Amino acid sequence: MPVQYTTSLRMLIATLMAVSGATRIASLWFRDLDERAVAAVLLGAVYLVIAIGLFGQSRFTLFVAIVVPSTVAFLNLPQLALQQLLPTLSIALDLLMAALSVVVLWQLRNRPSQ
Repeated sequence: MPVQYTTSLRMLIATLMAVSGATRIASLWFRDLDERAVAAVLLGAVYLVIAIGLFGQSRFTLFVAIVVPSTVAFLNLPQLALQQLLPTLSIALDLLMAALSVVVLWQLRNRPSQ
């Protein structure tokens, strides 16, 4: 896989992570202020920090971009009702970001040294 493709994929993951974090923070204005709302805002801040790291070159951020969204998706999976569109899309987006991060990390680990 060319280096340009890996870089583009990494920027896509960073953009998706930033958008997801921003929407989690923005959800505070549309819901009651309780423990779940505060947890969503803190998770949004974590997503934004991960997105900033993904815009760089660190491999550690890719590990974090695999672990955090997949953990959030699997913790929210039992609460999933297929009739609700937004939670389903949120879980799908988390799993997509984790899967794309695995692909990028795999490509970086198997790239021949120059």
